[in-house]
Amino acid sequence: MKTGKWVVAAALAWGAAPIFAHHGEPSGHAVAQVAQAAQGAQGAQGAQGAQGAQPDAGLAQGEVRKIDRANRKLTIKHGEIRNLDMPPMTMVFQASDAKLLDGLKVGDKVKFRAAKVDGHYAVTEIEPSR
Repeated sequence: MKTGKWVVAAALAWGAAPIFAHHGEPSGHAVAQVAQAAQGAQGAQGAQGAQGAQPDAGLAQGEVRKIDRANRKLTIKHGEIRNLDMPPMTMVFQASDAKLLDGLKVGDKVKFRAAKVDGHYAVTEIEPSR
């Protein structure tokens, strides 16, 4: 995990400066303190990520423009889709499961997750916006 390595490096750099300033070499106790600080920073980040994560984090927002239930296709005018590095636009998606289209109607504001599957863009999760 890239972020974890960065946190360790930052903790070491931040916590190690005063240790080396005294004699130029860290004591065994000082090294243990830096290691504990790095582990604490990683643990705090992990706990914050688990507690602070929104259930809809990573979902794109859009509006249903057309539904083709027979072909499991959905036209959505959407905002940025970060995981696909896609700017806002209107496009047709394949529904990964026909059940995703149940209850949807043209004009619905939605939050959805999309992925590139077998060379086409598919909606893998969709829910009404609140």
